[in-house]
Amino acid sequence: MTVLSRLYLGLNLLVAAVFAGHMALADPASRIVSVGGSVTEIVYALDQQHRLIARDTTSTFPAEARQLPDIGYQRALAPEGVLSVAPDMILAIEGAGPPETLDVLKAAEVAYISVPEDFSAEGIARKIRTVGAALDQQDAAEVLAGQVSAEIATAQAAAAKAAGGAPRTVLFVLSTQGGRIMAGGADTAADSIIRLAGGVNAVTGFAGYKPMTDEAIAQAAPDVILMMDRGGDHGIRTEDLLAIPAIQPTPAAQNGAIVRMNGLHLIGFGPRTASAVTKLNLALYGGGAQDVLGH
Repeated sequence: MTVLSRLYLGLNLLVAAVFAGHMALADPASRIVSVGGSVTEIVYALDQQHRLIARDTTSTFPAEARQLPDIGYQRALAPEGVLSVAPDMILAIEGAGPPETLDVLKAAEVAYISVPEDFSAEGIARKIRTVGAALDQQDAAEVLAGQVSAEIATAQAAAAKAAGGAPRTVLFVLSTQGGRIMAGGADTAADSIIRLAGGVNAVTGFAGYKPMTDEAIAQAAPDVILMMDRGGDHGIRTEDLLAIPAIQPTPAAQNGAIVRMNGLHLIGFGPRTASAVTKLNLALYGGGAQDVLGH
């Protein structure tokens, strides 16, 4: 750690200590900061939103959540921003950070609950139970977990039936900056939602999100290209996507099979995952891919 890093951490710890001196833990927590879109959705699903005082940038559903103060992106939180709203509890998805910020937040003696991330139906149930326990809403969480698990099982069974033993191969494109395709491999939320929806991930050679070569994309030969419906620097128009040399020869490009979905809905792995499975399955097998082209 550099001298400047040590100085920065030291200043933040000092800030945390000052905040800690002015805060007393409430029982139950009534000033909660939620970090992670699925975590925030669960708080609302448990009807505990009146206890939220702030949320992170990814917490965009339901629409009312957007009215809360935004304390920044979940992986780039600044301790000053989080502590400025004087929380008595931070509910954060696993992977929130950076670690230096978490050190400061924990030093501030604010209750910090890490919610495990797992891209499966069982993982969503664990998230719900973790959030429910933190909010002292265990009974409601158990009911919600059972309901969500049943909905996902039903949606997955219907999706498999729609695939009819001939699953379509799907390439999840995270970004296309500089003409380089960043795709989702194994052990990702994208891989899991594709499989739940009755598809097959076209990427088999790596885990995580990584750039692919033109040759690898051609070899993958996806039937469908799946993207998050994003704007700004991460967005790309359909005509520009189809103009990328690596994309042009794929069956997906030849057939115009481009599916875009809201990112939080698609790979948030929260209470709405069953509806995401159904929507994606419809796009893959019900003619929806053509319908959503360009949207």
